[in-house]
Amino acid sequence: MNKREVIIIGGGPAGLTAGLYTSRAGLNALLIERGIFGGQIVNASQVDNYPGFPDGISGFELASLMQQQATKYGLETITAEVTAIKPGHTYNIITTDDNFKAEAVIIAAGAEYRKLGVPGEEKLLGRGVSYCATCDGFLFQGMDVAVVGGGDTAITDALELSQHASKVYIIHRRDQLRAGQILQQQALAQPKIQPIWDTVADEITGDSKVSGLKLRNVKTDKITDLEVAGVFVAVGIIPNSKCFADIVELDETGLIKTNELMATSASGIFAVGDIRKNSARQVSSAVGDGATAALSAFKYLRERSC
Repeated sequence: MNKREVIIIGGGPAGLTAGLYTSRAGLNALLIERGIFGGQIVNASQVDNYPGFPDGISGFELASLMQQQATKYGLETITAEVTAIKPGHTYNIITTDDNFKAEAVIIAAGAEYRKLGVPGEEKLLGRGVSYCATCDGFLFQGMDVAVVGGGDTAITDALELSQHASKVYIIHRRDQLRAGQILQQQALAQPKIQPIWDTVADEITGDSKVSGLKLRNVKTDKITDLEVAGVFVAVGIIPNSKCFADIVELDETGLIKTNELMATSASGIFAVGDIRKNSARQVSSAVGDGATAALSAFKYLRERSC
């Protein structure tokens, strides 16, 4: 069985940064990615909020540069899916390709945005459909937009968007929000924000870009059309943490609990990026997580060898 000092699970910005730091520190590190290196960032046509690129950069190019820099210092990468981590004197990493042993593990497996699953959502992704108000809100200066959802994330997004858009509609299937009371008060006091209660989005309309929403009242089944230039989906995320549930502690939504050093409940296992609880879900914060976890793993290994 192949043995490494550190195995990193996931090749997004957090995982690649952890790989860069561990390999530069001289550790024998392996990064395992099940799909495309770069994670969700590769789907972004333009990233304007990552430091060092004042004119922006495509997500694909940014991810490619991160991978090149990490592997430049000796990081080994493979494409496979991790299916389990088994405890022992060292951790056994079970994958669809091969099995490995590691003294320390950094989980950077990410999370997926929960989709509405309605017509137009996939087609218009990046052309008015977004899952990140912080990333894309400024693109809708002076326009009407809609946020679908009623929890903390949705209302935080609506407040963020109210700084840019002329009108922000909150589409919520219930007659009251699920967000915290303070967030609710802030949103309902903002004149630009207008809730549309008891309503779901049945379709996102538009040809080359979003032009509106087809809405349905869940109590009356009445169908209405709403003209908006942007639709921000905020109905939750799905952490890719199922196969880690037996070895690290998760919260009620499946996010991995960590401390400020990215350490999980299992000694020598760290978690970074979107998969961990309280992540900001931004490229810059994922990079910080990866660096912190790598430094923590280096310290753990040094103390383990003493």
